Amino acid sequence: MKRWVCLVLSLGICSSALASEVITVSRFEMGKAQWAFDREEVMLSCSKNHALFAINPSTLMQYPLNDKAEQLVQAGQVKAQPISVIQIDDPNNPGHKMSLQPFIDRAEKLCD
Repeated sequence: MKRWVCLVLSLGICSSALASEVITVSRFEMGKAQWAFDREEVMLSCSKNHALFAINPSTLMQYPLNDKAEQLVQAGQVKAQPISVIQIDDPNNPGHKMSLQPFIDRAEKLCD
């Protein structure tokens, strides 16, 4: 019985350590001038290993925001699509996409 309790407690601690912090941000909150996505809101997450993702709230599809997240996708550990799928063009800089830096900065705060 004692071993069973220890096993259950250790599994709970391990699963909590692997969990991600998640917040939802909206076009309204961030401002139209900074908004980089073709949807009204996205969720941002930071996993324990500092992999940053944008998440479509309606489909829960993930989109990598940094190299650590991209590595997880390439290793087959996370199912995701390229961020360019939801990233919009910069109207002030033709041929370029909107900056993801405000979203990366916001997601990094979740890692602390």
